[in-house]
Amino acid sequence: MKPRVLVTGAGGPAGRAVAAQLKDRGIPVLGTDIRELPAGAGLTVVPVPPASDPDLVSALRRIVVQEGINVIIPTVSEELPQLAAYRAAFGAEVRVIIGDPGPVALADDKLFTAWQLHSAGVPAPRFGVPGDYADANAAMAALGGPIVVKPRVSRGGRGVTVIDGSTEVDWHRLPAGQIVQEFIPGVEYGPMVFGTPAHNVAAPFVVVVEKTELAQGNIGNAVTTRRTDAGEAIDVGNVALAAVRALGLTGPVDVDVRRRADGTPVVLEVNARFGANSARAPELLDAVLASFALPAFNPASFRQSTGAYANVLV
Repeated sequence: MKPRVLVTGAGGPAGRAVAAQLKDRGIPVLGTDIRELPAGAGLTVVPVPPASDPDLVSALRRIVVQEGINVIIPTVSEELPQLAAYRAAFGAEVRVIIGDPGPVALADDKLFTAWQLHSAGVPAPRFGVPGDYADANAAMAALGGPIVVKPRVSRGGRGVTVIDGSTEVDWHRLPAGQIVQEFIPGVEYGPMVFGTPAHNVAAPFVVVVEKTELAQGNIGNAVTTRRTDAGEAIDVGNVALAAVRALGLTGPVDVDVRRRADGTPVVLEVNARFGANSARAPELLDAVLASFALPAFNPASFRQSTGAYANVLV
């Protein structure tokens, strides 16, 4: 069966990247978004309610039925827990490219992610919540230097603040639902993982990109990236894969990793979806499409037959 794909969040960076790759492969693709796309976007986009609206899944299901969709690729972080929980609502013939509900819920909340990574021994920043500390100075003292305060549920650089002691912070008026992490100063990477279930014969793989420029200087979305050479950042790929395994995620997963001053890679956060830089790793989408057609898909033999190559394979 040839896939006919629905990409949610088609107006965002991750959705645009996936939709463009699908079109390049000649695969019929339809997008959804909460806002209209500008003229000339090159993709038909159907407006849908925001993730906070209980009618979202019903709206997506109507589109799936009307348009004969058989693959849904979610790219909006806020939608992921709903679509993981209600994927069966789309019918047995529709494949929703997302992990199981429990792992997706863990990855959706940065505090829960940090707990799970810490429990599994995966390197991650030291962390807490604002209530653990009397004020910003106490948090910096406990976590060993500058800190990052950000929403537990968010994406990109939204709501992220770096505190280094040079500015006044009203600690007790911070918004609810925040996590506090030590600030990791080194190079940032965006490993992209194709996760497979532990019992699956198919091997997971990782492609690592380096974020060479960030939107807000030392935080935020990547403005420019480069794909690392084979063997260049194996330690980064390994820690990203360890995080995906610790959370139990499958399918495409976007991970943020930074190096400490001594070069040790640590996992900042994990997104259970395609990321904005997926065009740097076309084999990630190829793996998704191949696994849709062939349940016993083996990424190693797939790369051999197509010439695709993942620069980190564990």
